[in-house]
Amino acid sequence: MKIATIETFDLTCPLGRPFGWSQGWIEQRNTTLVKITTDDGLTGWGEGAASDLINNLLAPLLIGQDPIDRNGLWERMFHALYNGNNAVGLAGSAVSALDIALWDLAGKATNLPVSALLGGKIRDKVAVYATGLYYTEGEFPDRLLDEARGYVEMGFKGMKTKVGGLSLKDDVARVRALRETIGPDISLMIDANEGYNATTAIRLGRELADLDLVWFEEPVNAQDLDAYLEVKAALPMAIAGGENLRTRYEFKPYLTQRAYDIVQPDIMHCGGITEMARICAMANACGIQVNPHVWGSPVMIAATLHLAATLPPCPPARNAQPYLQEPVMEFDRTPSVIREELCAVPFDQEESFIQVPEGPGLGIEVDETVVARLSI
Repeated sequence: MKIATIETFDLTCPLGRPFGWSQGWIEQRNTTLVKITTDDGLTGWGEGAASDLINNLLAPLLIGQDPIDRNGLWERMFHALYNGNNAVGLAGSAVSALDIALWDLAGKATNLPVSALLGGKIRDKVAVYATGLYYTEGEFPDRLLDEARGYVEMGFKGMKTKVGGLSLKDDVARVRALRETIGPDISLMIDANEGYNATTAIRLGRELADLDLVWFEEPVNAQDLDAYLEVKAALPMAIAGGENLRTRYEFKPYLTQRAYDIVQPDIMHCGGITEMARICAMANACGIQVNPHVWGSPVMIAATLHLAATLPPCPPARNAQPYLQEPVMEFDRTPSVIREELCAVPFDQEESFIQVPEGPGLGIEVDETVVARLSI
């Protein structure tokens, strides 16, 4: 079995109501899918970015190769980027897309789910929290608080909101209103998307310290290790980050210096399933919880579920719990036709858990008519 073709698809879908966070405001959702087909007709799907880089640099390295050789192919791609320190940014996302597709192919070729290829599941379902509560026009207080109540009614045990897009006073008012609305038993997290310097992040964190926030995500610039250490030393809630880092080499100083309490690698950017498994092992050895960042199509949701199913509790515990020792995965609830229509049956949660797919490979069936309809 050899890789015969590699195709990329840049997908987009408009939003009925635009929304924003500290770094931007969007009117549409976008992602890039990759489809690898073998000479005997098997296909594998991946998700990432940088279709031009995939088509022009990385795909030629994989054509004609055995797709089961995932480690070797990952190294082949990484080596093509390594010397110029190009395995970061969009290049990391390109490698991720191809790597995920190779794992999907390997599972289909062996009739095994990706979780089995990774060594087998520790858990059959993965805890999730709702990501939403973004900024929208005229949303506060009624629309925002109705959204939060809706997540509670759906059975979510946790949710995350944005900060960093308004004045400190206004963001504090938003978060306080959310805590009052959802009550003390629902986990609440905040995410600044790198919106502050250390001084301002600490000021905000202290203003909200009495709200029992589970974590403060990306309080400062993703590449500012010293700022992370400063914020972590000053605040009582856990500090989370890592969604914008690529490969274990970028994660290494943040993990070994314990700049995070919670690390959040993104499987469609950090280097795919192959590299994220390495990052997660490093984090576990450092005593740092892994709560994956997830904001894409069912392809990356499935890939993340398979890997999260295999992660050991951190640390081991007789009765390991989500948010304490068990991984908790982000479950994006913002509008997305890509997420909801790409597969005939979209992922859904029950009592804040999602079942790990059991079919071969990623365990999903991509609707290629939807791919064609949403392709740019």
